[in-house]
Amino acid sequence: MDRRSLLKGTATFGAALAAPGIALGQARTLRFVPQIDLAFLDPHWTTANVTRNHGFMVFDTLYGVDENFAAHPQMAEGHKVEDDGKRWTIRLREGLRFHDGEPVLARDCVASIRRWAARDAFGGALMRATDELSAPDDRTIVFRLKKPFPLLPDALAKTTAMMCAIMPERIARTDPGTQISEVIGSGPYRYVTGERLQGSRNVYARFDGYRPREGGPALGTAGPKVVHFDRVVWTTIPDASTAAAALMAGEQDWYEQVAHDLKPMLARARGVRLMVQEETGTIGMLRPNHTQAPFNNPEIRRVLMRAIDQAAYMQAIVGDDRDSYHVPTGFFCPGTPMASEVALDPLRNTPDFEAVKRDLVAAGYKGEKVVLLVPTDYVTMKAMGDVAADMLRRVGVNLDYLATDWGTMLQRRNNRGPVETGGWSLFVTSWTGTDWINPATHISIRGVGASGYAGWNESPRLEALYSAWFDAPDLAAQQAVCRDIQRVCMEEVPYYPLGQFKQQTALRGLRDLQPGFTKFWGVRAA
Repeated sequence: MDRRSLLKGTATFGAALAAPGIALGQARTLRFVPQIDLAFLDPHWTTANVTRNHGFMVFDTLYGVDENFAAHPQMAEGHKVEDDGKRWTIRLREGLRFHDGEPVLARDCVASIRRWAARDAFGGALMRATDELSAPDDRTIVFRLKKPFPLLPDALAKTTAMMCAIMPERIARTDPGTQISEVIGSGPYRYVTGERLQGSRNVYARFDGYRPREGGPALGTAGPKVVHFDRVVWTTIPDASTAAAALMAGEQDWYEQVAHDLKPMLARARGVRLMVQEETGTIGMLRPNHTQAPFNNPEIRRVLMRAIDQAAYMQAIVGDDRDSYHVPTGFFCPGTPMASEVALDPLRNTPDFEAVKRDLVAAGYKGEKVVLLVPTDYVTMKAMGDVAADMLRRVGVNLDYLATDWGTMLQRRNNRGPVETGGWSLFVTSWTGTDWINPATHISIRGVGASGYAGWNESPRLEALYSAWFDAPDLAAQQAVCRDIQRVCMEEVPYYPLGQFKQQTALRGLRDLQPGFTKFWGVRAA
């Protein structure tokens, strides 16, 4: 039975999931179906975009990013740069308060920056360039640098996971490897912990003490963040047809990521509007575990690259709509300055699975069990996982296809042991295109080993190029470094890029959405 058949019986179930008595015209509540369940609440702890979206509702950042990815002061009033770029003095805006009523102080920001930087690659680069980070008074933050770091505002403003969320010092002192137990920020919405239903519902209430930045338009995460709803209720609806039915029935107002096979039906539905919010798209990724056989063997990783048919992965998501996907996709977001076609020939060829099968054995594959982790409640990732499983079987891999929910997959992904004791070999995930715009935010190309992103790739060559990109004097030099990064990635294979696709969102009775990732300021009832 396909999803369209199921829709006939799902509207009533959707009504049961919606909070009772909530309507746009009554309680000023926005009812939202997120892409996936919000399994983790700590924006410093996970790379999950759903947690990033939650983070920007609850927390604010010292700087924001406009639609052209330029950084502007946000919680910061402004800054002064001295000593040939080696001393930055940032001044906080007056009147900033946390959701518990306490004022936001510079020492809160220093503790938050330190905690974030311990987990985030861009933050780590900033702190490696920093001799001293201090708070000489309640509104002043000072970076004393070893060398100029002109991207300092960009680091503090980054919108990709993990964001530099500012939280109270007592919370920011939580060990970076442990999730925070209190969700208290200074953003436009406060998190209503008492109304959370794990796996089903998350609730946000307007923070009356929030002071939007004065003047100018709201662009991206920069400018005044003005909210027009008293409450936002996230209802997790794993089944795509149920989510679509709830939107069409008026039980939900916003369905974040529409399953592509449901687009034609939703496009015909009265009162429903479809749009592409994130123009940089979504990019699929198959990530190997570099610490375990067989993918600790770089030659095996290289051979398997020849079995990647990016079009097959994209068509599993969008069908034959060629305008909705881009292949070949390399190691930077297509259509952005750091992207190139360098060294992508293996991704242009039609795979010869029998040849790859022979060459895997020649490269040293001995039939080891390969555990593939695939999230079942992420429709697009599940589709890519199915294609990956078929590909692995066709090239003779001894496959254990482990399909589970997103939260369980993330927990298992942290296991660094062998597959016999709960470890893993490969996992499927996806990133927004903004995550792959440049090396500063692209954690999957890093080569820092055990301290890096799950998969734990170790590559001195990639790390040297990463540092060279920060030292590049101009755009042309940065682009040259990124071409070299792509060449090395095709040789060493930190992961397999699976293509870029455009994801649509569906709205009912809403207008004025901010472009880019999902944000809740500026949104109004139509």
